[in-house]
Amino acid sequence: MSIAHDLSDAEFGELDDLLADTPEPLQPLDASMLDGYLCGVLVQPRLIPIEEWLPPIFDYDGGQLPEDVDPAWLARVRTLVARRQAALNQSMLEQGWFYPLVLDLEAEADGDAQGQAAPETSPETAAPVDTQGEAAPDEGQPALPEDPITRSLLPWVAGFEYAAITFPDLHEQADDNVQALLARLYRHLPAETDEEKEIVATLEREHPLKNLDEAIEDLVLTVVDLQAATEAQRFHVEQVRHDAPKLGRNDPCHCGSGKKFKHCHGAA
Repeated sequence: MSIAHDLSDAEFGELDDLLADTPEPLQPLDASMLDGYLCGVLVQPRLIPIEEWLPPIFDYDGGQLPEDVDPAWLARVRTLVARRQAALNQSMLEQGWFYPLVLDLEAEADGDAQGQAAPETSPETAAPVDTQGEAAPDEGQPALPEDPITRSLLPWVAGFEYAAITFPDLHEQADDNVQALLARLYRHLPAETDEEKEIVATLEREHPLKNLDEAIEDLVLTVVDLQAATEAQRFHVEQVRHDAPKLGRNDPCHCGSGKKFKHCHGAA
């Protein structure tokens, strides 16, 4: 198996800048939401090609890139995003772990105190951080709550949910285990219905998260479990069944040309 090389700190920063250059009025995912989105694509019960999952990252509301978009810019974004997705996938499969790109509130606070953006941390050593700090969220992007754990994880989980909404196969799974795993992730999103509030309350009571490190570990293991739960469907290959008998090479061709099959369509 080839080794997927994850992005360096500089490349994470470059990707963030490239996404910020998405033509207006499109509103792209930020770095943390993108990371969750990529994992949401990877755990789907079907393999989704990049041509299908790449366009949604450029606008949270489903807008399309203009036809005259800079091809060099688009190619670089595609390269970096594809590498990150491949690295996430390989890390999950081989190590049962990955480092999510989540907000580091302590680094963010230090950066604000110094009048600077919070620094990034290498994914090889610790969870990287989003560098957008306290900037007001774009329209359609999730507002950050006061709870420090939810505040750190909400953008990432919102990106994951965006993938699950864009590609609804995962939400449509009848597997109770899949639904329970999704609930463990979505506890970090605002609960809107009474049922959602009850689920969150149950999780808080039965599976409390003491700190951010514990919450990140729970998030990562939940996503890895989701990937394992859908793996059989993702790589299931349907057998092609032929209702009609196979033509012999000397039989008349099925197209009605009057030629033998071997001299007509069978020649291909």
